[in-house]
Amino acid sequence: MSNAFPASPPHASNPDAAAKPATRPLLGTLDIMALVVGIVIGAGIFSAPSLVAMHAGSPTAMMMAWVVGGMISVAGALCYAELASTYPHAGGDYHYLRRAFGTRLSFLFAWARLTVIPTGSIALLGYIFGDYASQIVNLGPASPAIYAAAIIVVLTLVNVAGLSTGKWTQNLLTALEVGGVVLIISVGLLFAPDAAPAAPAAPAPGVANWGLVLIFVMLTYGGWNEAAYISAEASGPGRTLPRALFWSLALITLLYLLVNLAYLNVLGQDGMGASSAVAADMMRRALGEPGAQLIALLIAISALTSANATILTAARTTYAFGQDTPAFSMLAKWHPQWNTPVNALWVQAAISLALVALGAFTRSGFATMVEYTAPVFWLFFVLSGVALFVLRRKDPGAHRPFRVPLYPLTPLLFIATSGYLFYASLRHTGVGALVGVAVLGVGALLMLTQPRGGTPPAS
Repeated sequence: MSNAFPASPPHASNPDAAAKPATRPLLGTLDIMALVVGIVIGAGIFSAPSLVAMHAGSPTAMMMAWVVGGMISVAGALCYAELASTYPHAGGDYHYLRRAFGTRLSFLFAWARLTVIPTGSIALLGYIFGDYASQIVNLGPASPAIYAAAIIVVLTLVNVAGLSTGKWTQNLLTALEVGGVVLIISVGLLFAPDAAPAAPAAPAPGVANWGLVLIFVMLTYGGWNEAAYISAEASGPGRTLPRALFWSLALITLLYLLVNLAYLNVLGQDGMGASSAVAADMMRRALGEPGAQLIALLIAISALTSANATILTAARTTYAFGQDTPAFSMLAKWHPQWNTPVNALWVQAAISLALVALGAFTRSGFATMVEYTAPVFWLFFVLSGVALFVLRRKDPGAHRPFRVPLYPLTPLLFIATSGYLFYASLRHTGVGALVGVAVLGVGALLMLTQPRGGTPPAS
């Protein structure tokens, strides 16, 4: 399959037909690593470790959990590296599901991407930015929602302006984000007080509750799969994508281990487990109130980084969806000069702003968005893993510049883990999950109106 991507919607009977090239291979290994690191290292590492510590049972189990999370993420990334390098396409999972299962299931996934998964994540990240920016400059009772809406509009404008603008913004923000994480590590390991005040005992059980621990750990590792959506814009995807995904996750795992060691050094496991804002508590104890203000700025930058990367990548699926679905063809406009899916970006922004309004109405923006996105996210991870097996069988002659190591064990591990997290996300979430599943149900009804269709022709 050519790396070129059509600039106008192809005929429905030939989803892979290209009228003229639109996307260009502009992204190298470092650019993709910046996207992956920027998405994954979000605000989760500043809050989830306290929940992991609470249920891990011991410091050793807690640190092991972060290693296991990195290994599971690498297993999934290797599966995606094969899919993305074999079928480089701006549609990512949407394109793989379409090739493996046909138009109806890919329609349902594209609906989920349009209405639930990245749009909910963008709103969630907007609220994280708003919560912590409000600690620096408060805009009143609706301050978090105002910040969230403003940052969605601003970052959408940045990405509409062009891929080069978006990628350099992302590289800069990721450098600031990683620098902030390194600062936390340095403070926690080198400048901890000699005698920290005793923290209240946390209800940590003697034996690790691995189910809950992995839910929190994997939430913090989430987002690396977004690299699939810029595979058509990667330079030499068969080499670039596997390398970028592996080294990104290796770097993230190392940083997560060091951050948790810093938390342990200052707070201890009981102090971590009893904290509702572990990073702020660590910085406050080590450096005083200025440290807490500094961490608020860092978390705001982290949320900004992840939001920019998600906006950049998610619009690519919406663009591909518009190409293949006549009723949504207005989403398939690719601006030839700016090299961006303009309409997809603006529709994505409008839905994200509507979800910000929903969060403001419930007065629990972050929690509502977590519940809203989680079950749908993990369901389609399972199906993408299964697609790897289906495409190996249906399309054995395809050129695969990268093959997942230890096949079939690696993809089976990925599918099993994703299936468990789908189950856990339904069991441990509330009303938000029901709303997200209901929105997916609307998409399922629309899916039934679509022609059954086949799969795209082989490359």
